[in-house]
Amino acid sequence: MASTSTSSLVSSKTVVSLFLSLPRTVKSSFLSFTPASLSFKPLRTRSSNATKIDEVTSNILDEDMDQIRRLQNGSDVRGVALEGEKGRTVTLTPAAVEAIAESFGEWVAAMESNGNGVIRVSLGRDPRVSGGKLSTAVFAGLARAGCLAFDMGLATTPACFMSTLLPPFEYDASIMMTASHLPYTRNGLKFFTKRGGLTSPEVEKICDLAARKYANRQTKVSTLIRTRPEQVDFMSAYSKHLREIIKERINHPEHYDTPLKGFQAIVNAGNGSGGFFTWDVLDKLGADTFGSLYLNPDGMFPNHIPNPEDKTAMSRTRASVLENSADLGVVFDTDVDRSGVVDNKGNPINGDKLIALMSAIVLKEHPGSTIVTDARTSMGLTRFITERGGRHCLYRVGYRNVIDKGVELNKDGIESHLMMETSGHGAVKENHFLDDGAYMVVKIIIEMVRMRLAGSKEGIGSLIEDLEEPLESAELRMNILSEPRDAKAKGIEAIETFRQYIEEGKLEGWELDSCGECWVSEGCLVDSNDHPSAIDAHMYRAKVMDKKSGEEYGWVHMRQSIHNPNIALNMQSVLPGGCFSMTSLFRDRFLEASGVARFLDISDIDNYIGSQS
Repeated sequence: MASTSTSSLVSSKTVVSLFLSLPRTVKSSFLSFTPASLSFKPLRTRSSNATKIDEVTSNILDEDMDQIRRLQNGSDVRGVALEGEKGRTVTLTPAAVEAIAESFGEWVAAMESNGNGVIRVSLGRDPRVSGGKLSTAVFAGLARAGCLAFDMGLATTPACFMSTLLPPFEYDASIMMTASHLPYTRNGLKFFTKRGGLTSPEVEKICDLAARKYANRQTKVSTLIRTRPEQVDFMSAYSKHLREIIKERINHPEHYDTPLKGFQAIVNAGNGSGGFFTWDVLDKLGADTFGSLYLNPDGMFPNHIPNPEDKTAMSRTRASVLENSADLGVVFDTDVDRSGVVDNKGNPINGDKLIALMSAIVLKEHPGSTIVTDARTSMGLTRFITERGGRHCLYRVGYRNVIDKGVELNKDGIESHLMMETSGHGAVKENHFLDDGAYMVVKIIIEMVRMRLAGSKEGIGSLIEDLEEPLESAELRMNILSEPRDAKAKGIEAIETFRQYIEEGKLEGWELDSCGECWVSEGCLVDSNDHPSAIDAHMYRAKVMDKKSGEEYGWVHMRQSIHNPNIALNMQSVLPGGCFSMTSLFRDRFLEASGVARFLDISDIDNYIGSQS
C-alpha cells in the first residue's frame, strides 16, 4: 500500500504541472474520466481532489504573476539579471523581459495609432553584460506584438526618447535597457512614447498584462527572433542635435563652429554610456577634454559606480579638474539621464547645489518661473529660489512625479521651466520635459561660455555662492518586517499613522508642509486641484518648529521606498543637535507610542541616536 500511495503522489504532482496550461473545462472533464465506462461523468468523490488541484494551480499562477508584478519599480522595470548578489536570485529573466516587451508593444499599438498599422519601436541599452541576452528577449517580445524593432545598440536613456522625435527616425516608441547606477548584476527597462516617459500607473498596466501572459505560457523559455531588427546609428544624430544647440545659443562672435575653444572640460563617464559626450560633442566643439575618466564602456563598472551622487566618482573628477586646471568637471550616471558637475575650484555641485545652479540659469531666462523639486530639498534652497524671483514647489519624491507635476502646472497656467530631483534627475520645459543629464550639462556649458564672453573671470560655481546649506542632515532606513507581498500595505499603514499623529497634535510643534500656490498639500503629497495625480508611494514632509521662537528649524520626510521593502527617513536642521532631537521624538513619541515599531526594524534609528548621545 505504501508503494502504491507514493506512486500516486508523484503522479498527482505530474498531473498538476500538466494542468497549468489547460482550460478549466478540460481539467474538469479529465478529472471526471472513468476508465471502466470510458465516459466523462461528474463524480462526487473526485470533487475535493478537483478543488485541491485547482487551488494548487491557482497558487502557482498567482506566484508566477507576482514575479512579474514585483519587477515594477515606479515608472521603470528593474530586477536581478545575473547571479552574484548574496541572498538574491535572478528575477529579470529573458522570459519575463519577453512578456513585458510584448505587452508594451501591444499597449503602444492600442494607444499610439500612426495611421499605417505598423508600430516602430527602438531599443537602446547601457553596457551591462546582461544586455545582449535580454535584448534578444525584447526583440522577440516586440515581434510577438507585431512591432518593427530597431536596434540602437549602446545608447542613453534621453537618446531613446529623442529617437521618437528627431527625423528621420521618429519611432512610435522606445525602450531603454538599463538599471541606472545599480550594480552590474541588475538590469531593467524604461519606456517612452512621443509623449514622454510612461507613468507608474501605465507601467503597472503593462506589467499586469505581462504577468498574465507569463503565468499562462506552457514554457518560460524565451523564443528566438524570427527577423533580426534593423541596426541604426542614432547616437550620432543625437550628438549633432546637442552640438547645434550649443553653437546656436552661444553664437560665438569669433568661432561659431568651435565655441568651446579655450575651455577644458573633464568628463567622468564611469564606464557607462556617457563617453559619447566627450568625443562626439565637446571635442567637435573645440574643447580640451584631456584628463577625462573612464570613457570606455564596461558593463562590470570596474572603477566606481557611475553615479553623480557617488563620493568616489565626484572625488576622482574633482582631483582631475584640479590637476589639469580645468574649467569644468562632469559626472554622468550609467544611462546619462542624471549628471553632476565640479566647478573650476574643485567644488562638487550635485544635490541641492545642482538644483540651485540650474535654478539660477533658468530664472535668468524665465523670471518668475516655478521650480518643482522633490520634498527632500533644503529650506536654504527655497530661499535661494525665492530671492531670485522664483517660486518653489515641493512635491513627491520620484523623478517621474516631479517632472509630471511640472507638466501639470504648465497645463494649469503656472509657468514651470525646471523640474529637478535631488538625485540629479532634471528636466526643462524647452527640452520636452525630458530628464536628460547631457542636456543639463549643455545648459551649464552655455552659461559658462556666456559668462566668459561677458568678461567674467569667475567659474560656474560663483552663481551659487550665497546658497545656504543645512547645518545637519541625516538619512535613515527602517526595514519592514513582513512577508514581501504584505510589505507595501504595512509601509502605508506606518506612514498614514505618522500623518494621523501630526494632524492630531501628538507630535508638538510638527506640522504637515505644503505649498498652496502649486496646489500641493498634506505634507507635499496630495494634489488639491481638480485633477490630482495617482499616488505611487506614500510619503509626508513635516516641518518642525522651535518651541521658544516658533520658527521652523528643520523638517522630517518619511516615505515608502518604491525600490525595496523599507521606509526612508530624511531630515535636515539649521540648529546644532536638531537632527538628534527630531529623531528622538520620532522614535519615542511616534514609533514606540503608536505601535508601528512592532513591524519595523528601527535599529538604524537606535544606532543614530546612540551615536549622537
